[in-house]
Amino acid sequence: MELIIVLVIALVVLGPKRLPDAGKSLGRGIREFKGSLSGDTKDDDEREERELAAIQPVAVAEPVAEPERVA
Repeated sequence: MELIIVLVIALVVLGPKRLPDAGKSLGRGIREFKGSLSGDTKDDDEREERELAAIQPVAVAEPVAEPERVA
């Protein structure tokens, strides 16, 4: 019963559009807190490596020489 009351108050305060984002942020915070308590940094390192691997440099084309102007 108490959980329903808390959820209704959160819905009234945050509104239906911001409530899912607040839930995601809360879940992410709890996950990080649990990870810091357990001292499990391997997951964090692997996640960072995956994120860095996903960001790959964009290939840049060589500049094209401008045609010579005839005066």
